[in-house]
Amino acid sequence: MDKTLNTPMTDTSSRATSAHSVLLTQAAKITRITYIALLALALVAPALGLYPVFVMKLLCFALFACAFNLLLGFTGLLSFGHAAFFGSAAYVTGWFIKSQHWTPELALLAGAVAAGVIGLLVGLVAIRRQGIYFAMITLAIAQMVYFVCLQAPFTGGEDGLQGVPRGKLLGLFSLESDLALYYLVVTIFVACFLFISRIVNSPFGQVLKMIRENEPRAISLGYQVDRYKLLAFVLSAALAGLAGSMKTLVMGFATLSDVHWSMSGEVILMTLLGGVGTFFGPVLGSGIVISLQNLLADKVGSWVTVIIGAIFVLCVLAFRKGVVGELQAVRERHRNAKLAQK
Repeated sequence: MDKTLNTPMTDTSSRATSAHSVLLTQAAKITRITYIALLALALVAPALGLYPVFVMKLLCFALFACAFNLLLGFTGLLSFGHAAFFGSAAYVTGWFIKSQHWTPELALLAGAVAAGVIGLLVGLVAIRRQGIYFAMITLAIAQMVYFVCLQAPFTGGEDGLQGVPRGKLLGLFSLESDLALYYLVVTIFVACFLFISRIVNSPFGQVLKMIRENEPRAISLGYQVDRYKLLAFVLSAALAGLAGSMKTLVMGFATLSDVHWSMSGEVILMTLLGGVGTFFGPVLGSGIVISLQNLLADKVGSWVTVIIGAIFVLCVLAFRKGVVGELQAVRERHRNAKLAQK
């Protein structure tokens, strides 16, 4: 009798589960196709007339925002000092290429390692606190890094490092051509994007999400939360440093603006605008901000900051989850509506 009564409910539940799996598979396919299309667009962008240096700059800041999102969106730690890693790596890379005549790949690696080491030192202090105290500690240490960059003899002071050559990749392939450097930057960005995706979808990434959602619960399950947060902080710092290193290679200079607190605010803006906790959100957010800066800088001058701020306020009011976050929410509601119909 019990089996007879439970059979319709079991069938309904299995059909609902099957329908949900099909919808998730379709969504994954659409996402995969979208990423492939965007990659194809990036590969042919120079042929379409897009200025390679502009796209390279956009990709550098997109990587910076993705690195920051790894910390904020997937670990739940808000840092006000990520410019310290971005800017310090920019200086390290520029100095090694210009003064020590290192090849670009070694200089990029040195910048990322330097940022990771600074991230380790900052993280050992900062992760002892949570919330606004964590954010203020990162801001304070970032300001210390700023003054070091201002006073250190190898940074060029207020003038920064100018005229950094691009050099030859592996000592063989010249990167003086914008096109050659463009494809190197695209390759590094795609590799880092896939690396971040792999981190988030790994068991380590699942623990980070659990820490973000309910840290006391993670502690009660026996996870050493501080170690996970420290590793996430170091990874985020190293990737942010790699972004700063690439920016120096692309633009040919490293200045105090790279390590200024306003750069930390800019990456927060990019991440929130695109969507915290989403994979593509930081990329879209950086694209919006960099494009607006590029289009409006010559027309409105310093007012570009005010305009971007106003757009940010409007987006926060209209899209509280960010552009990509809201699109995902709409897709989720549509998926749930389909399941309800079935």
